[in-house]
Amino acid sequence: MQIKNSERLSYKLMSRADADLLFQLDQDVEVMRYINGGKMTSMDEIQDVYVPRMESYTNSEQGWGLWKVTVKQTGAFIGMVLVRPVDFFTDNPQLDNLELGWRFKRDSWGKGYATEAAETVKLALIDRGSVKKLSAIALEENAGSINIMKKLGMEYVKTGIHEDPLGNAEVVFYEMALSS
Repeated sequence: MQIKNSERLSYKLMSRADADLLFQLDQDVEVMRYINGGKMTSMDEIQDVYVPRMESYTNSEQGWGLWKVTVKQTGAFIGMVLVRPVDFFTDNPQLDNLELGWRFKRDSWGKGYATEAAETVKLALIDRGSVKKLSAIALEENAGSINIMKKLGMEYVKTGIHEDPLGNAEVVFYEMALSS
């Protein structure tokens, strides 16, 4: 699956070669605040944990993976959009319900980039036609991400525990059903 450029941004599926970009993204306490409480990720963690984890769910045909987001005008890397089946790391992944997530550098905040990128990825997935639902999660205090979820057309479902091999967290769950 390819994702066409949006008004200001371009998209490319990330790979092991982008480990340095993931590292750069995770070196800001504010960027990491709602990911892990503000802990910066080491390059060893990127290479030994996060890259293999990304590779485990990346499927270019389905559009699953981390989509690198760059500013068209400058080519600057500003963040990424995650796409993977809900419950991917369990025995029962929901292949027709895709989780969207995003992480952007702080100097790109407040410019609508995350919303533009998430909306563009959402529309590309809808065009593929094989997904029945899109979902997203965030810590309850992450108003920025929750605002993006609402702008995407997602609605609040519940507050509960999101289980993940890297650690469980209490989050808000949002989703939108897609017409078939």
